[in-house]
Amino acid sequence: MTALAEEFGTPLYVYSADAIAARARLLQGELAAVPHTICYAVKANSSLAILKMLAGLGCGFDIVSGGELERVRAAAPEALRRVVFSGVGKQVWEMDAALDAGILLFNVESEAELEVLAARAAAKGKVARIALRVNPDVFAETHPYISTGLREHKFGIAIDKARVVYQRAMGLDGVEPVGVSVHIGSQIRSVEPFAESVKRVGKLVEELRADGMDIRYVDAGGGLGIEYGVADFDAAASARTYAAAVMEASRGLGAHLLLEPGRFLVAQAGALLTRVLYVKQNGSKTFVIADAGMNDLIRPALYQAHHEIWPVVRSERAAMVADIVGPVCESGDFFAKDRELAEVRAGELLVLLDAGAYGMSLASQYNTRVRPAEVLVESGAARLVRRRETVEDLLAAEIV
Repeated sequence: MTALAEEFGTPLYVYSADAIAARARLLQGELAAVPHTICYAVKANSSLAILKMLAGLGCGFDIVSGGELERVRAAAPEALRRVVFSGVGKQVWEMDAALDAGILLFNVESEAELEVLAARAAAKGKVARIALRVNPDVFAETHPYISTGLREHKFGIAIDKARVVYQRAMGLDGVEPVGVSVHIGSQIRSVEPFAESVKRVGKLVEELRADGMDIRYVDAGGGLGIEYGVADFDAAASARTYAAAVMEASRGLGAHLLLEPGRFLVAQAGALLTRVLYVKQNGSKTFVIADAGMNDLIRPALYQAHHEIWPVVRSERAAMVADIVGPVCESGDFFAKDRELAEVRAGELLVLLDAGAYGMSLASQYNTRVRPAEVLVESGAARLVRRRETVEDLLAAEIV
């Protein structure tokens, strides 16, 4: 880590290609008994280098914007046919781009969206394969900002209304109902909500087939969580339990399973490297001020998320209790509060672990701060996969 900081500077995101590939193969292996496609959730980490690597492993992609579609096209154009397009607010230009790209499936989230998509496809002389994203009203114990499967959430169509909407879709030129989709949230560590949601979807699939629809895909969504800060997290056991629950819940349907993991594949493969600028005492409080801030990793401020923070170079110094904070002009700019760690000093390096998901993809230029560089390490060799922004980059789009 010290060598990477010297070569590429800080703040710096560092990812392990080998760890990401191992997680993808792990899930694929556990699901080998059934037809399936792992559609990586691009929003978790949209690095082109990571997308290209996952495409090479046979993965598809779950996208939620036209911009993410273009990322897949740039990284792995051959994988466009393995793309599912989710998201509650698809715009016309995004639909058009996805239709032209020949993606696998649109996950439609409202009747209004269905009508617009059908019209756009018909105008182009195309047929859009669709699944309705149904809302199963299943509670997932996770942060309320990333729970998506209850009636009060903006996502999806109520499952008890879906059959009527599917019948409407059958009468529209330009769309073909071929699947059912469900996604109940993110960072879910229990398999029971996944199983329950897929069971409810299974009943709907049987009804739709009785209505004459050729439902070939069940998109079980993503959301499989990790244990932040747990060094001995058993990823293999988690993947095994999750896959078994989803396969059992969909047993007998004969459908092709689509799964949309994001965090599970990349979170623990990534770290944020930062250098200590100052150590400051305010009364009884100690603050370790680093050169990374909430604009680089917003999860602690946004979700009160925990990330383990370690000195890169271990020492025999006494422990200290401090708030680890950044330079952004916000009291919410913190990575940890009252965290115990070995004493650190200005100029030394800290590493924030489990930062591979929703780190760089949520990074901003707040306070006119440039976003970090990204480095991918594969078989021990590091390469720059995104250069650090410059202030000139930040100002380039503005007009005085």
